[in-house]
Amino acid sequence: MFHQVTYLLFKLNLVQPSERTIRFWMHTDEIEKLEYVLKHGNYKSRQLAAEALGVTGYTSSIPVLFEAINDKIQNVSIAALNALESIGCEDELGFTIIKKRFNWLKEKRENDKKREANKGKKYKIYRWERASKKSFDRVKEQLKRPMR
Repeated sequence: MFHQVTYLLFKLNLVQPSERTIRFWMHTDEIEKLEYVLKHGNYKSRQLAAEALGVTGYTSSIPVLFEAINDKIQNVSIAALNALESIGCEDELGFTIIKKRFNWLKEKRENDKKREANKGKKYKIYRWERASKKSFDRVKEQLKRPMR
């Protein structure tokens, strides 16, 4: 009962489903609710819904997962690709998109390594040389004169 109320409040944009609610929907095979969360939830809910759809393994959710690949949040895209891989897409398009996942993971790991390497590094910021006082005074005097 509580999870049904949560779904109604989510459809009214009042609350976001919790991880516990999404896990409950996953165990009770309520695929349409998970798909709705994947389309309209916040980034954490979308990621959890994609993971849950991958665990359930229904092939009817493949089109929704294909749409989730183009998500702005990279973790949601990776979760959707993992779900597609666990469901097992048999088309050629599915194989090529799942291969794309490895490139994303590789880029993410490289960025994390770069961030860790540059964590303690101090950058030297060079200040531009300021114009001399003499040239500044000259421009100031020119601005005081009336235009012809």
